[in-house]
Amino acid sequence: MKFVKEIVPYLIIIVLVVLIRTFIITPVRVDGLSMYPTLKNGEILLLKKYDRSFDRFDIVVVKYGNTKIVKRIIGLPGDNLKFVNNKLYINGKEIEEPFLSDSVITNDFDINKFNIDRIPDGYYFVMGDNRTNSTDSRIIGVVPSKNILGITDFSLFPFNTFGKVK
Repeated sequence: MKFVKEIVPYLIIIVLVVLIRTFIITPVRVDGLSMYPTLKNGEILLLKKYDRSFDRFDIVVVKYGNTKIVKRIIGLPGDNLKFVNNKLYINGKEIEEPFLSDSVITNDFDINKFNIDRIPDGYYFVMGDNRTNSTDSRIIGVVPSKNILGITDFSLFPFNTFGKVK
């Protein structure tokens, strides 16, 4: 009986850790350069699984096939989106992308490429910050919200990047 009493606290801790990682928050690793310079290859971020209120420019983790990709939400449901002369236009209005450096080039693009006028309800348009090196919605199409695993806005590692991500 003493053995059971000693092991119960450890079992509770294990169950709590599994529940937290499954439903609340978990670490995620950046794989590749598609979000450079905002995020670096190998950087470890915290993924908030519980946060399903996606806003424009949130950094999210998307399930794509058998992998997870880190991207930024550019277009929301109902948006008409296009890039002309390296500028983002949403619903006909130019939108600044303050997180991009001046050297980033975004080729002209129109959402009509996918035979849609607007992003459908429950879908999002995501892109990497490194526009010339990113597999994103320009290639894979709009992403259903069920494939967005959560929002990430906090870096854990390396320690020189520790803190809030913009």
